[in-house]
Amino acid sequence: MQQGLLTFAEHSAEQVNALLDLAADFKADPYKYRQALAGKSIVGLFEKPSLRTRVSFDIGINKLGGHFLYLDCQDGQLSGRETLEDIGANLGCWADGIVARVFKHQTLIELGKGNDVPVVNALCDLYHPCQGLADYLTLKQAFGDLKGLKVAYIGDGNNVTHSLMILGAILGVHVTAVCPKGYEPHAPTVAKAVALAAESGVTISVTDDINALQDMDVLYTDTWISMGDNTKFEQIEQTFMPYQLTMDLFKQTGAKYVLHCQPAHREQEITSELMDSPYSLLLQQAENRMHAQNAILIDLFK
Repeated sequence: MQQGLLTFAEHSAEQVNALLDLAADFKADPYKYRQALAGKSIVGLFEKPSLRTRVSFDIGINKLGGHFLYLDCQDGQLSGRETLEDIGANLGCWADGIVARVFKHQTLIELGKGNDVPVVNALCDLYHPCQGLADYLTLKQAFGDLKGLKVAYIGDGNNVTHSLMILGAILGVHVTAVCPKGYEPHAPTVAKAVALAAESGVTISVTDDINALQDMDVLYTDTWISMGDNTKFEQIEQTFMPYQLTMDLFKQTGAKYVLHCQPAHREQEITSELMDSPYSLLLQQAENRMHAQNAILIDLFK
């Protein structure tokens, strides 16, 4: 079987839009899909701890009639006693699929080498495709149409930024990443997004100028220190505080909504005033993680 989902970089707009429609349909009528994973067992391998990812996959798979087995890594790493390929090969003997939240993208590739069951990327250093699909599901519900929207991501250029750019380029959304110098998104990934954007007629851009944002539809931020990074806030405070999402910045850009994939650190990357405001789509965005992920799983096992 294989296939799986590590990144959306090779998907067409038609494929991504079909997943968005499927996620919306599941959200509207989950009972219709109650047997979509009947008899299927999905293993969740987590090098990184999680709230939203673990709970949304566990409950979501249950709603599809499947079984989710959570495996955490006591030492924080999957590899050690045996190779990643051997771990994947053994899991493939019993499980119908693997959902993995890992530190390195290469880990996902190695896990998939030893078996023919689909591997779903629940987060790695380069991509966060499930989050990205949930983000655009949220925006489609808020705006009705995604084409031509202007989204600004502000903060650390990370896996969330990359998936936001890749999917935005495919779906016809203009995405601007505003990041401090030295914290820009991964250059090869940006280049891939720019190439995809050329096909859909939108722009993907990176800047360090927070004052360059004008006429935006959405502002998006994420934590400044990724999970597993031991950097202290005091070490990056002066660099990142000018990029904090505040109500003043929100109004200055003309944006209508604000997104954050959470966990959010109030009064660091985003103020409570904005996070708790009517402009915040954070809880809808979190809820949509389950619907987006279930759409991916339904599609993989159809």
